[in-house]
Amino acid sequence: MTDPRPIRFFHQGRLQSVTGLPPTTTVLQYLREHARCAGTKEGCAEGDCGACTVLVGELDADGKAVELRNVNACIQFLPMLDGKALLTVEDLGDSADLNPVQQALVDCHGSQCGFCTPGFAMTMQAVYERHQACGTRPGRQALADDLSGNLCRCTGYRPILDAGERMFDAPARAIDRAPIVEALRVLAEDPPLHYEAPSRAGSPQRVFAPRSIDEFAALRESMPQARLVAGATDVGLWVNKQQRELGDVILTGRVEELRHIDTVTVQESTTLRIGAAVPLEDAWSALTARVPALRELWLRFASPPVRHAGTLGGNIANGSPIGDGAPALIAMGARIVLRRGATRRSLPLEDFYLDYMKNALEPGEFVEALEVPTPPPGTRLRGYKLAKRYDSDISAVCAVLSLRLEDGVVRDARFAFGGMAAIVKRAAKAEAAVTGRAWDEAASSDAAAALREDFKPMTDLRASASYRERTAANLIRRFWLETRANAPVAAESASVWQAVNLQRSVA
Repeated sequence: MTDPRPIRFFHQGRLQSVTGLPPTTTVLQYLREHARCAGTKEGCAEGDCGACTVLVGELDADGKAVELRNVNACIQFLPMLDGKALLTVEDLGDSADLNPVQQALVDCHGSQCGFCTPGFAMTMQAVYERHQACGTRPGRQALADDLSGNLCRCTGYRPILDAGERMFDAPARAIDRAPIVEALRVLAEDPPLHYEAPSRAGSPQRVFAPRSIDEFAALRESMPQARLVAGATDVGLWVNKQQRELGDVILTGRVEELRHIDTVTVQESTTLRIGAAVPLEDAWSALTARVPALRELWLRFASPPVRHAGTLGGNIANGSPIGDGAPALIAMGARIVLRRGATRRSLPLEDFYLDYMKNALEPGEFVEALEVPTPPPGTRLRGYKLAKRYDSDISAVCAVLSLRLEDGVVRDARFAFGGMAAIVKRAAKAEAAVTGRAWDEAASSDAAAALREDFKPMTDLRASASYRERTAANLIRRFWLETRANAPVAAESASVWQAVNLQRSVA
């Protein structure tokens, strides 16, 4: 265990060193109350509206370049910035020298009340940087997907999207990354973070950020009561909204071995091994490369800022019954790798969840990785998400349905549902109703009927029990329509955007 030291990061052109602030001070609070950078706004304080969007930079694996990602400052704790770079709207340009993003927003009248504008500008800057680096230019829908984590209460999305297209017309002017790279290399020489300060309530609190998997495992085993924090996309709300104390904290984000995605062989099957600290964006990108049918579920899984901060391991360990990660992984036959000290064990992901917010983790144990096998030949898989809002919303029902067919007969079925029970679980009765049968309308109807025996959903603010029961059954029918042997329905034909375009063409 290293000696306590300050939190160190790069901001406003120089290295910053912070001591004495409560460990759960958010990046947003630091900016507004201590750094006096008031351009970053607080809207929701729960990572939903995007008004507080900032860019966080890290060195790539080679240590030669910096990767910038937009995240929500309101739910990022300050110690999570250690060793990184922080860029805010103040870093883009001033009134006398607007950069292409700012000038495009001005030219296209992309700001109305202006409160959300800094957040939009930072997300647009992230998009601009990414496309300038690879010489590409996004389409309007891609821009809308990138901006799905930024809400405008003045309903000014059209001119903002106009500005997103316009910003690429100006002479290229990307952020100068050389001083950032130099600073991050200096920070990389610091010892692993061990930060101590009074909590918000005044009690002593420690934060540790080990960098090797063995150090992490040993620390976790010696401190089983400590709170593991990955992206804080859920834990941040505990602090902001519920005023909860976290006690000692161990951060997962600096453990390099937990941030790898590898292809390995497990039981003679090519398997994708995703480390627990891999960001959701990277994890879903890898999953979708193998199963393109999951792309819409990926885009609708929270928002880009949340996916950049949150991790797949954190999402799975959280165990929310309305989470979207677990249904996809369970339907794909994933296994979860758990570790305590030097001892590892793995189990099917569906066996990890025991009851509402209860899992199979033992004291001192943590999630090390998720192992996802390659879908065997003949697999048909689809992912569906039902929510009140299309973008950046929590599911009322999430269903990921998978079949393995041989000569038109179902040899294996995995129907995983979120939002239908106290845990994400498989629909065993529905699976049994189709296994060994031809995949036809009768089989799909029997599976839909069997769901009534699999689940007794609840009514809450997101949906009624009857809505969940009916729509879950309808999703099985939709699955059949999209995967039937004769004249399958194209998945995009059921898209909300297809319906909008059809309505426009009729008008």
